[in-house]
This record gives sequence, structure tokens and C-alpha cells, in this order.
Amino acid sequence: MKEIESIRNPQIQALRKLSRTRERREQGRFLVEGPRMAEEALAAGWCELVLVSHLTGRNGAIAEKAEQTGIEVIRVSEDVMESLSENRTPQGILCVCRMPEQAKMPEGPLILALDAVQNPGNVGTMIRTADAAGFAGVVLGPGCADLYSAKTLASTMGSVFHLPIVTVADLPGMLHAFAEKGTAVIATELGGEDFYRACPQEPAVLVIGNEGNGISESVSRQATCHLALPMRGGAESLNASVAAGIMIYEMARRSEQPVPAAERR
Repeated sequence: MKEIESIRNPQIQALRKLSRTRERREQGRFLVEGPRMAEEALAAGWCELVLVSHLTGRNGAIAEKAEQTGIEVIRVSEDVMESLSENRTPQGILCVCRMPEQAKMPEGPLILALDAVQNPGNVGTMIRTADAAGFAGVVLGPGCADLYSAKTLASTMGSVFHLPIVTVADLPGMLHAFAEKGTAVIATELGGEDFYRACPQEPAVLVIGNEGNGISESVSRQATCHLALPMRGGAESLNASVAAGIMIYEMARRSEQPVPAAERR
């Protein structure tokens, strides 16, 4: 097994550049940290290199499995691991992953679309929630946080490896195409109709907007309905990922239930 102890090693210097969005895109690679994410990356077949600072316990088992499947494992010093880690306390294992090819547009009944959601934690949490609720996929429009940043990836808790995530340059155009096919396009906006009363049960795209400015005008124009969660207390709004989670699960619940006769009239 190869060992690297110096942070000045050329291979380590190249990997340290992956902390930058531009470099990730140019190299077509990104880093995931920690045993859980390493296991997910290996299971998904995205991992091309494992770096580990100690070969005991769970990390040792992951390294052994990686070697058995033909993936290179490099043992590194604590200094090297700290230089690559985005965490204050490194977890002792990193995977270098290949960026996958652009996923096909999701075709399932429920899809989540994000319009310039900038906070990496929000983007990752929404992806994770959509995955947990059984949504078919996620669409990221322009202005969204980088999917492959350390904070976004950590917030997905591995869901980045589970469901299609598509990045589009023209979110309004994509939503228009869905609406043309008969899919409901739900714009979540302050002042919209009560979500619980007006949420459609047919196939739908749920659009969540920017944390401060909400959904853009060009995206809003493509919506077939404009909905909002009712604010019954003193708060004016909810955190974007919290609001998304409530709506995602309610939509998933409704999609599994037959439409009551009274609502079909």
C-alpha cells in the first residue's frame, strides 16, 4: 500500500485544489469525507481513490473492501488528512470520486426543482428529504449552491448517490415542458393559495425558490399553481429546507392515496 506523509506531495497538492468549484469541474472529480459517505461512494461505483489515515475499525474495513474491488488505497499522515479535510476534526478517510455523467431528466410522478437556492446546507437537506420521501429526482436551476461542495455533499448524507440530480441552464424552459405534458408545476410563494387545500394530487414538480428573494419571476410564470404553507402563528416565513420538507412529505402522502369522491367532482 502506497503511503504519503507530506502535504507538499504533488498528488496531495492536486487533490487540495478540489476544494474549489472551478477545479472540481476541470478535473471532473470531487471529495467525500467520512466512513458513511465513503461507503456510499463505493456502493455507487463513483470512487476511484481512497485516502485513509488509520486502518482500524470501520475505516480499515472500507479500505480493505476498496482494495478488493481494485480501487487504489493510499495511507496518509494525519497532517495530510487535515490538509484535505473540510472538518475541524477529520474522520480519517476520504474518497476521490468521479463526477457522473449528466443524469436523464426524472420521469417519476414527483420531482423537486430548486430555483437559485444558494445555501449548501439547504440544497443538500432538500435532496436528502426528496430521496427519503421517494421523489423521482431533483433539478437544480442556475444560481444553486454547487452540488459537489463539501457542505452540500455532507448535507445530502449520501442521497447524492441515490437519485437523479439534473443541472439545467434554463429552468423556466424545463418547467414549461413539464406543464405542456400535463404535469402540475407548483410555485411556492408568499401570498399563494393554502398548500393543504390546493395542492394537486396528479404528477407534479415542486419548485422551491431562493432563501431571500423567493422564486424568480420567469419561473413563476411557468407555474400552474401558486401555493404557500399557512402561517397560523407570528412567524412570517419558514426556513427553505423546512418548508420544502413539509411539502415534500405531504405530496408523497397524497400521491399514495386515492382522490376522495368529493374532490373528484
